[in-house]
Amino acid sequence: MTIAVCPGSYDPVTAGHLDVIERSARIFGQVHVLVAVNSAKTPLFSPQTRVKVIRRALQDDGYPDVTVTFTHGLVTDYCTQVGATTIVKGLRQNGDYEAELGMALVNRKLSGVETMFLPADPVLEHISSSIVKDVARHGGDVTGMVPDCVVPMLQNALKRTDTDDIGSNDDNE
Repeated sequence: MTIAVCPGSYDPVTAGHLDVIERSARIFGQVHVLVAVNSAKTPLFSPQTRVKVIRRALQDDGYPDVTVTFTHGLVTDYCTQVGATTIVKGLRQNGDYEAELGMALVNRKLSGVETMFLPADPVLEHISSSIVKDVARHGGDVTGMVPDCVVPMLQNALKRTDTDDIGSNDDNE
């Protein structure tokens, strides 16, 4: 059985992420969604919360058999550990390809794992976790951009973040 890994930060998981995961589940015998910790990013949600939300969203969409977990290590180490031969990444626009191609070449050199790119659904290609957080942070409606279970969590997390910023005075810095 061919095992594929769909790695990402998933902070938060979006409709575009779910589309790639679900399409991968139809192609490969087994799919592992790997929440990877990216030290260059400051996440809104803990890895454990992201895993829980992805599991719930996949369950709601009828994909309960997809494995969802997280790692603080290299994606290639996880692939070796579980016997995965393929990493699946969604591509939204040209910039995605350039960034992902470099990572794919490094991953292949490190472990021999190949990367398969799935083009984003044109209806979803404008959606990214960063855009979702920005829209939500400014009071916009993110319904349809993220799974339904993410909307209230995102609003609550951003309220906490906004409360943390109260009293800061950027004009004096």
